[in-house]
Amino acid sequence: MEQETAISVKEVSKVYRLYDKLSDRLKEAIHPFRKKYHTDFNALRDVSFEVKKGETIGIVGKNGSGKSTLLKMITGVLTPSVGEIEVNGRISALLELGAGFNGEYTGIENIHLNGTIMGYTKDEMDAKIEDIASFADIGEFIHQPVKMYSSGMFARLAFAVAINVDPDILIVDEALSVGDIRFQQKCYRKIEEFKQTKTVLMVTHDISAITKYCDRAIWINEGDLMADGHPIDVAKQYQAHMIGSYLNKDGKQIKSYSSGTSVSSKNYDNIDALNEKLDVLGDKKVEIIGMSLFDEIDSKVNIVQPGQMIKVGIKVKANDSISDPIVGFTIKDRLGTIIGQTNSFVLEQDISDLVEGGIYVYQFSFEVPYINHGVYTLSPALASGTQGNHVQHCWVHDALVFNVVQAQTFSLEGVLVLNDVEFRQII
Repeated sequence: MEQETAISVKEVSKVYRLYDKLSDRLKEAIHPFRKKYHTDFNALRDVSFEVKKGETIGIVGKNGSGKSTLLKMITGVLTPSVGEIEVNGRISALLELGAGFNGEYTGIENIHLNGTIMGYTKDEMDAKIEDIASFADIGEFIHQPVKMYSSGMFARLAFAVAINVDPDILIVDEALSVGDIRFQQKCYRKIEEFKQTKTVLMVTHDISAITKYCDRAIWINEGDLMADGHPIDVAKQYQAHMIGSYLNKDGKQIKSYSSGTSVSSKNYDNIDALNEKLDVLGDKKVEIIGMSLFDEIDSKVNIVQPGQMIKVGIKVKANDSISDPIVGFTIKDRLGTIIGQTNSFVLEQDISDLVEGGIYVYQFSFEVPYINHGVYTLSPALASGTQGNHVQHCWVHDALVFNVVQAQTFSLEGVLVLNDVEFRQII
């Protein structure tokens, strides 16, 4: 393996044998004709990639896709069924919360235990104790048995140990998700510092963290490596898949988001249908049946940047005739805080009455406000009447999920400047 390569994964597969009953394992082992009592589960299939020294790689994928299995094989906890993995450098890994810790030992004793596993002497670990304790910041609990720790304390101590044993390669598997926001930010600052001299491999469902801190992203889905490239490009494909617009590796068709999936002024079928499991309020005289986000050239997007011009398309079906309709939407952050909202009434836009059986599309064009990077949702609504006295016919909670990346460090909450609003009846 080249000295510039930290990790090399070559055509790696991992197959597990699944048995219906414990006795089936014994039956298979002693059967004279090698009768098969198990079914094979392919956790990973023919995965290959390289990580260069100094790179920060983010791995994304839904639960059960094989991400953790891959990391365990890289660290040597598991052995590949097929293929080869080579590692050049000392690895420090946070694979599972509390892994490698003895519950009966104190925090200090577990620090020495982990140091011994990493090949350090007691004197060498004694020299690191102060830095580890300072970063973990769990006070006197560091002298208590770790079985008394909360999940947050576990995460603090485990991360503090991992970064202070001077690894060449740091591997983090969702371990930061249990910490409070200040500790998470403290860890990400440390990862940012590590990027200067170390190799970092991180698994997270936080797309914003991937796009902000990683040089590359890898998407794994149901054991297959689906994409490997620039974080924003991979994030787009992954999110498209999660909302049902991107088929998996075995599908008949994979839509390309590099060339853009466009919608013209006459093609409104390209607005994505809403998930039937969403929370919906209202009397159902009108149904919101679709919603999509588009950029200025009418390509679908789910990752945007502050200051970017985008369009929201809302598709509705009238189950009854409605006079004086009002259509609008709300933007909320991941905690449900309202960031901005608008509707046709406050914009003084007159909308034609809805006729029973008609299908309508409403399009809002606006500039993304300067909000912080992260995950946000759009909740569309349609009512009738006035702003102060109206009847709610359909409100869909969190109908569309999108990410804001490369945002500024400040937020103008509640500010939503609309440049254009367009309403059309298509049936």
